[in-house]
Amino acid sequence: MDYRKIGENYYIRMDRGDEIITNLLKICEQESIPSAVFSGIGGCQNAELQVFIPEKGCFETEHLEGMLELVSINGNVVRDGEGQLFHHTHALFSFKQKIGSDAAASAHPDGRQTVAGGHLKATTVLYTAEIELRPTVGGAIRRKYDPETGTGFWDF
Repeated sequence: MDYRKIGENYYIRMDRGDEIITNLLKICEQESIPSAVFSGIGGCQNAELQVFIPEKGCFETEHLEGMLELVSINGNVVRDGEGQLFHHTHALFSFKQKIGSDAAASAHPDGRQTVAGGHLKATTVLYTAEIELRPTVGGAIRRKYDPETGTGFWDF
């Protein structure tokens, strides 16, 4: 991974084997960034996605493996009242999916092009990822815990 600050923003290149979320949080810690938003693209080798199911009150998890084009990653980083960093990240991946009953969540080179997206918990870079991190200027956004979903939302 390598990054540069240009103006108020950070431009990040992640390399093979880098886990994107871990590294974004690491940069925020190193640079004392209290809150930020980010977006980017790339090529990944695996991803853990979640979708919240309101009727069940929980998240369902999907694991993807293979050549995953990271079409879009968008999210934010905020701190809670104790200063701990949290991320809220969404991502969309494009990949070839095997056709058939065992095609659940595995990317295959001999299938049809498909997409999967949702809350991104983790993803590892296969070739590269290019991400712009934009710190909040003139203040900070905090995290407020929501007991209904078990997650946090922006608190101004």
